Amino acid sequence: MRKALLKPLSAIAIFLKPPKPNSNSFKREYSSSSFTPPLPPPEWVQPLNDLSDLISTDPKPDLKPSPWVPKILHFLQITTTTAAATTTLEQDLTLFCKKYLIKLPPTFVAYILKKSDHLPNRPESAFRFFNWASNQKGYAHNLECYVFMIEILCSDSQFDRIKLVFNELQSKGFLMNSYAANSLIRSFGNGGMVEELLWVWRRMNENGVDPSLYTYNFLMNGLVSSNFIESAERVFEVMENGKVKPDVVTYNTMIKGYCKSGNLKRAVERFHDMEVENVDPDKITFLTLMQACYSDEDYHFCLRLYNEMQDKGVEIPPHAYSLVIGGLCKEGKSIEGYTLLENMVAKGCVPNVAIYTALIDAYAKSGDLDMAMRLFERMRNERFEPDEVTYGVVVNSLCKNGRLEEAMRWFDYCKLNNVAINAVIYSSLIDGLGKAKRLEEAEKLFEDMVKNGCTRDSYCFNALIDALAKNGKIDEALALFKQMEDEDCDQTVYTFTILINGLFKERRNEEALKVWDTMLDKGITPTAACFRALSTGLCLSGKVGRACKILDELAPMGFVLETAFEDMLNVLCKAGRITEACKLADGVIDRGREIPGRVRTVMINALRKAGNADLAMKLMHSKIAIGYDRVRSVKKRVKFRNLVES
Repeated sequence: MRKALLKPLSAIAIFLKPPKPNSNSFKREYSSSSFTPPLPPPEWVQPLNDLSDLISTDPKPDLKPSPWVPKILHFLQITTTTAAATTTLEQDLTLFCKKYLIKLPPTFVAYILKKSDHLPNRPESAFRFFNWASNQKGYAHNLECYVFMIEILCSDSQFDRIKLVFNELQSKGFLMNSYAANSLIRSFGNGGMVEELLWVWRRMNENGVDPSLYTYNFLMNGLVSSNFIESAERVFEVMENGKVKPDVVTYNTMIKGYCKSGNLKRAVERFHDMEVENVDPDKITFLTLMQACYSDEDYHFCLRLYNEMQDKGVEIPPHAYSLVIGGLCKEGKSIEGYTLLENMVAKGCVPNVAIYTALIDAYAKSGDLDMAMRLFERMRNERFEPDEVTYGVVVNSLCKNGRLEEAMRWFDYCKLNNVAINAVIYSSLIDGLGKAKRLEEAEKLFEDMVKNGCTRDSYCFNALIDALAKNGKIDEALALFKQMEDEDCDQTVYTFTILINGLFKERRNEEALKVWDTMLDKGITPTAACFRALSTGLCLSGKVGRACKILDELAPMGFVLETAFEDMLNVLCKAGRITEACKLADGVIDRGREIPGRVRTVMINALRKAGNADLAMKLMHSKIAIGYDRVRSVKKRVKFRNLVES
């Protein structure tokens, strides 16, 4: 602490002189003795107090923070939480230091930046404090100040300020040390600032700083986070051939990079390399690969990784169970997924809402709705609060199984308990009400979506359009189709399929064809189901040739519908139009669009499905499509029309 100043000797000498007879002179001399001594210069204060005995040879105890540290931190905290601080922070800091005759050296500034993690709005207050400190007379930031300041700014992704501080750091020419290099590489890597990261790496080499394992790992993480996978690979190869060998963190980083770039095969190869190099994978290794396999729909390998975790005794976190059970459920293996749930619980691992939701959905889709509802009740009994996704699965499953009233009860429950109602719940209920011919209720729900702030997506529109079309209200369905366009809602291929099917049923063939042309003009690729709706309508209206012509027009556009002719033959045979079916089959073979033997098989199956077993047997025992008749000297394939002409 600062010591009290003694008065100057010249002032004391005045009091020792005898007073002169002249009283005025005495008064002047007396008044001159009461002057204020000059203030001492400000003192540079250190962040840590070293009170140990200077002549002691014992190791120094842990140094305690200087009393100025909590005062400055407290002062910064107060000034950054008051409304007026936005303009007076620097001024208040200056007055504070002037009042106590102190100045803050670089070591103190670096220490404050390091300990400022509890400050509100840390990046802003730290940056202003950093700039204020640089304006002190005789002051210059050291390397630590820049390192801590960049670390703070990177944590908040303030890239403009980072570049300002970094440019200033570059101009200083500091000698790089291991701690500063590691911190800067980590900060720049997390921020995706590859150019700055590589500058630090070059400075390390120029200053003779040997990279440690941590340095390599920070460098690779930065490269991978910025999608510089090939550069990360080269660093990995340097490690493999150098003194510092890759550890599990290095492998995890490289595997993460491959998975991030979609190269799952290379990630698995690197995983197998770990066993060759005697590096044991940890739970992060497995989780990274399992997540990538799940995203790539490779659920089998995801299960293999889970089994390997068990064999190696690696801790299996809940998210790993979620991925494996979710994968099994997507493959329709609900029983295996349930077995894994029981194993999970037996090992003391608590399941989560996502796991229960996946199992409920899987059992419902497999037709075991009762088991799905038992799992739903078990979930609620175990104090797991279902979310909007779970309720969406439950409501959708109940609607698809005809349990509409039960689905409506859960819908009302969600409204009463402030559970967010998403578009899946609405579209499921609209679809269910439509199929139950309760159109007024379906339309009311559709309108309520907007009132409740739920965006109407294509699924909701399609559900109501389908309900209207199937109940003969095709004009209302077309109006809703126009409304989709007005609301910028994507019209999907399913939307067009519904309308084409509905228009043909109302014998409005030309309008159906216009809808088909509109779909192609919008660049929407027709599916087999969509062309089936079109071809069925045309075939039943006697326009088989028109359907074939449209199919021919699709080929140059890159649309290949492999089952189109099969679907058309099935429709014609089912409608009892055997002559037209035979004519179509002959045309397919004559144009070389299909192998005769396959057309024959399709025709036999179509006749059998249509209940015309006699003709099917006749065709099967004939030479039609596979045999030849000799007409004079010319061999001609036996036509399908012989089936009805003979």
